Amino acid sequence: MSNSAWWKDAVFYQISPRSFQDSNGDGVGDLPGITSRLPYFSGSEDSLGIDALWISPFYPSPMIDFGYDISNYTDVDTMFGSLNDFKTLLAEAKRLNIKVIIDLVINHTSDEHPWFLEARSSIDNPKRNWYIWHPGQPRTGPAKAAGKRPKRPNNWISMFELRNAWWWEPTTREYYYGSFTRNQPEVDWRNPELKQAMYNVMRFWLDLGADGYRIDVVNWFIKDDQFRNNPFSFNVDPDLF
Repeated sequence: MSNSAWWKDAVFYQISPRSFQDSNGDGVGDLPGITSRLPYFSGSEDSLGIDALWISPFYPSPMIDFGYDISNYTDVDTMFGSLNDFKTLLAEAKRLNIKVIIDLVINHTSDEHPWFLEARSSIDNPKRNWYIWHPGQPRTGPAKAAGKRPKRPNNWISMFELRNAWWWEPTTREYYYGSFTRNQPEVDWRNPELKQAMYNVMRFWLDLGADGYRIDVVNWFIKDDQFRNNPFSFNVDPDLF
């Protein structure tokens, strides 16, 4: 296989770190546990003979969505080990000629990520437009007279919560968008500063030696900038109604 296209014919094995191998007896799988099992994957006799590992998220996270809600893109959650443990895993994988790709989750962050904590603090915050916000639709009649908050911007659905995907932020009195859970606010890929910050995340792990990424929900990155309603449908796969 040519180096530039090794992934086209490679055999991948996906690992969810927390359920794979526990190295310290705390009941949770971890990166050292993966490292200890790498010979099982290599091309030696009595091994699986795979070409690459895909490791699911191991970043710091509140774990609302099993690590796909990331609160720090450039570190390792302590339940899985440390950044040095990841470097050790990479070094051993390379010694055994195993490629390592990791999950790139950049459609959304955790609502505990420092970027979002800044964005939700003020409409004027420099990171405000790193996320998708909307003032909502104005009320009319008695609801307006009663001072009720604006209606949600449109009918977009939260895939995991099975309800409208717009979530009210009382501090700034606007809605933010989260198409999976309310704890996973979506970033705005039209914002050049956000884009550069995400590119820096990509470079961080590549510079450490990761061989590439499995890109999570890449088909969700860009949203309709006119915030139009989705047409109703009975098709429940891949989208809900």
